[in-house]
Amino acid sequence: MLLKGAVALVTGANGGIGKYYVEALRLAEVTRIYAGARNRNSLASLAAIDPQRIIPIALDITNEQSVIAAAGECKDVNLLINNAGIGLLKGFISATDLSSARSEMEVNYFGTLAMCRAFAPVLRANGGGAIVNMLSILGKVNFPMNASYSASKAAGILMTQGIRAELAAQGTLVVGMMPGTVDTEVSRDFPQPKVSPEVVVQAALQAVIDEVEDVYPGEQATEMAAQLLKDPKALEKMMATMLPDSTQG
Repeated sequence: MLLKGAVALVTGANGGIGKYYVEALRLAEVTRIYAGARNRNSLASLAAIDPQRIIPIALDITNEQSVIAAAGECKDVNLLINNAGIGLLKGFISATDLSSARSEMEVNYFGTLAMCRAFAPVLRANGGGAIVNMLSILGKVNFPMNASYSASKAAGILMTQGIRAELAAQGTLVVGMMPGTVDTEVSRDFPQPKVSPEVVVQAALQAVIDEVEDVYPGEQATEMAAQLLKDPKALEKMMATMLPDSTQG
């Protein structure tokens, strides 16, 4: 797929990685970039960079009517980037209730699924195009400090595989991005190694060009993916030592 002349939609465009997607797409000479966020006003400075091509839209991926409205408004999209996501740093048992787990699943799984469902016919009408789902290597091995986030990303990985199968006949490429820790404000206190958002975004767009389905950008994700193939139980046990504060000791 050629990026030049494409029409893209980026969810969570006001977030840590989203703005990098918008800028990279602009530099790749994408014709139009719909930048989605729950609060359209939060996109004002981003849209001001190139108001002719960057179109801010109000989009809450957890709200069915908002998603349907976006699909109706953005009928020329042929590249959907499902970037919106949350991680609330909660364990399964140590969390005080299920609210964090429900929120993560609502955004990271159901919200992304809703976007794929709403835009599948749009992509079909525009020749097939591509979907990029921002997932995580933590969807393949649980990180107890962010346990329910890992579970939501695991659901996202299997959802991505299923959507890929269902949309193959219409010629839609479905890319699963599985980085480790991305160096954004949210992860400022996390230890190295981290991968820069620029590297993640460039890897995603190159995957669209090269038609690569699964991408592990950065040193951490690459090494963990290799460990999962070599000795998944050893990686699980290593990750199991990183517990939420309330369960330490």
